[in-house]
Amino acid sequence: MRATRLIMGMPIAVEVVGATEADLERIFDYFTAIDARFSTYKWDSEISRINRGEIEPHEYSDEMREVFALSEQTQRESDGYFSITRPDGSIDPSGLVKGWAIHRAAMLAKRMGYANYFIDAGGDIQSRGLDEHGEPWTIGIRHPFQESEIVKVLRPMGQGVATSGTYLRGQHIYNPHAPDRPISDIVSLTVIGPNIYEADRFATAAFAMGRAGIEFIEQLPHCEGYLIDSAGIATMTTNFEHHTV
Repeated sequence: MRATRLIMGMPIAVEVVGATEADLERIFDYFTAIDARFSTYKWDSEISRINRGEIEPHEYSDEMREVFALSEQTQRESDGYFSITRPDGSIDPSGLVKGWAIHRAAMLAKRMGYANYFIDAGGDIQSRGLDEHGEPWTIGIRHPFQESEIVKVLRPMGQGVATSGTYLRGQHIYNPHAPDRPISDIVSLTVIGPNIYEADRFATAAFAMGRAGIEFIEQLPHCEGYLIDSAGIATMTTNFEHHTV
């Protein structure tokens, strides 16, 4: 069973082989709850209230504490290229929350007893098992300059796939070490990780590094990457091709 909803400001598609409509709605309800807590666009969200100084740290929810701790960990692991503190001093954890939420939604499907599912939130994907035809799930990497074209087809085999880029949303990712300097030398960076949480957080950090991001991914155990620069030239990590169809 497959359905798509517009949540967190993006289309979220969930396909769970053999799922009931009620179970599928439980997964969408989870994304809705995450959006209500973490959206910086919602006046009454917890993160908006934190940014306005209405909530003290000892009052933060367990989920907020977890996301803040994971963000600090990612900041350390990326030498400061990942940060949830914006140039204006406000906090925006969206660079980590999406992959984290997809991963937790996938774990929810697993706890429900489903072995075959595919969750796509804004192009970041976690899959497990096989599709309804008994075939391995496949994922296409979109051409950044020709939206109707696919440059690579991946077979993740249960791993997470995340893509960071500026070709759809413009300059929404910044380099915390040089926040006033646009990232213009690359347009797309796809990361395959052991799960979507790992893939997404490191894709965001690596994109902020520009061309050096693919070298950062190369050094990460259990991660592979595919970078497309502003001239349309692709660079991939050593074992990336092992995941292509």
